[in-house]
Amino acid sequence: MRPNVLKRSIVSVTAVIGLAAGTLAGAGTSFAAPAPASKAAVSSEAVSVLAVNNFGLSATQAKNIQRWLADSWNYNDRIDGELGTNSWKAFQRCLAEHWEYKGTIDGDPGTNTIKALQRLLKRYWGYTGSIDGNAGAGTKAAFKRMADGHA
Repeated sequence: MRPNVLKRSIVSVTAVIGLAAGTLAGAGTSFAAPAPASKAAVSSEAVSVLAVNNFGLSATQAKNIQRWLADSWNYNDRIDGELGTNSWKAFQRCLAEHWEYKGTIDGDPGTNTIKALQRLLKRYWGYTGSIDGNAGAGTKAAFKRMADGHA
């Protein structure tokens, strides 16, 4: 009988060790160290938004507009093909003088800027839509004609 008691003891000890090992293995994942806090790639304070709105113009066409603005409307920034704040400020000066733009010269091509642009485009560049301040397909097509006309 002695061998059976020894056998049972070995089996019992092995079972206890197995259970303990399994519990520790499961516990290892539940007690893992927390992941390091992730850092933002870019701080919102470090980013400045460059407001560029070409209204469908290619870079070449936008450069044509910028050259015209430099020649006639005191645009003195880079001729880079991106109609940004300074391009639109110069354009707003033109629109205020000739096309009933009443807004602030702020470089933001909003509804009032687009309405004045549409008046210009209607007179000279074949725009046939309404003066609604929406830079839709008709406005963009006429604006492209204007840009190509200033090549």
